[in-house]
Amino acid sequence: MKRFKLARNIWLGIENLLLHKLRTFLTMLGVVFGVGSVVAMLSVGEGASQEALEQIRKIGSHNIIINSIKSDDETSSSTVYTRMSIYGLKYDDFARVSESNPAVKQAVPVKIINKDARFHTRRMELRVVGTTAKWFEMLDRLVVAGRVLLPRDNEKMANVVVLTEYGARRILATGNTIGENIRIGSDYFMIVGIVKSEGGMAGNIQMPDEQTDAYIPIKVARNYFGDITRKSTAGTWIREMVELHKIIVQVDSLDNVVKTANSIEAMLRRFHDKEDYQISVPLALLRQAEATKRTFNIVLGSIAAISLLVGGIGIMNIMLASVTERTREIGIRRAIGAKRGQIISQFIIETVVLSTVGGFIGIAIGVAIPWAITYFSGMPTVVTMSSIILSVGISISVGVVFGLYPAVRAANVDPIIALRHE
Repeated sequence: MKRFKLARNIWLGIENLLLHKLRTFLTMLGVVFGVGSVVAMLSVGEGASQEALEQIRKIGSHNIIINSIKSDDETSSSTVYTRMSIYGLKYDDFARVSESNPAVKQAVPVKIINKDARFHTRRMELRVVGTTAKWFEMLDRLVVAGRVLLPRDNEKMANVVVLTEYGARRILATGNTIGENIRIGSDYFMIVGIVKSEGGMAGNIQMPDEQTDAYIPIKVARNYFGDITRKSTAGTWIREMVELHKIIVQVDSLDNVVKTANSIEAMLRRFHDKEDYQISVPLALLRQAEATKRTFNIVLGSIAAISLLVGGIGIMNIMLASVTERTREIGIRRAIGAKRGQIISQFIIETVVLSTVGGFIGIAIGVAIPWAITYFSGMPTVVTMSSIILSVGISISVGVVFGLYPAVRAANVDPIIALRHE
């Protein structure tokens, strides 16, 4: 019986709203644009945040990255003709980092040298990365073909190389891939695998890998290319001696990442006279990005809420006008026995119907806008179920909150005065 009465009241509310179609439509627009802006803004914010968070996660939230850098007060030995810069991480640093802290699960040394690569008549500069098999365990990248480096490659000092997909396409062109020999510098290496690479920045942290990487065993890199590189700058030759360019450390749990990073920094400070290293913690950047995401969503939600507030005021205004127009109707209903609660429920049902229909139209528009943004600009957007549920809840709440005062005012109309109203 109650369900029948509710259905009848809803239908009656729809009929009353349809008596003034244009007025109902214009009143509904405030809720439509408010809900649409909530869904669209949260979708744009969620897409941007997820892209940033995904980039950071690709570095590894359990990882700590230590880079060799030139210090401002760098000491150097020089002659009239050449200058030698000695800085950065040492092989001894890698041993200390790996063995001194029990929270360190594993660590990988990285040596980087830029070298020309040749394959038949094709040529390009590659960033040769001397490392171990653990690199591919700590940085999860898609293997396109073949395999990655294995522990035995380093033990046997095998002349093997793993290229990135970008580098393989550029230098191999239409040639075969796995099993081909490619010349790097003055030595030949057999291609055993091809992997995807990321490159670019994640926040203020440089990705460990780049599109032009060529991965070889670190013992081979040290044996063939040594620790000294020679560069020409402003007409003079500068020699640099850097044993390791990076050390990537993987910690056993998230709770230990920051503590381990502080411990490593304190240890390096004892063995380095100058600050020729930099420690980056992706986890700290991840947490910062998540906090920024929450703030961003709150700001966007607040802006959209203002639109809904304006829509709610529009609903209240039109319902107050409706109460005035229907004063005689309210008096007749009260005279034949309708209770105040029934009058209140009738007007609230009308406002909820108005705001809910507007809410669903707004959701459809809010879903279409992010799709159009992604389609035309390529910017990632993510429509979440939580934003849709939030929008539905807000639209119903707007109907209840802003319809309550007109409904109470209608219920408090004196039946005798209402019957005299023209």
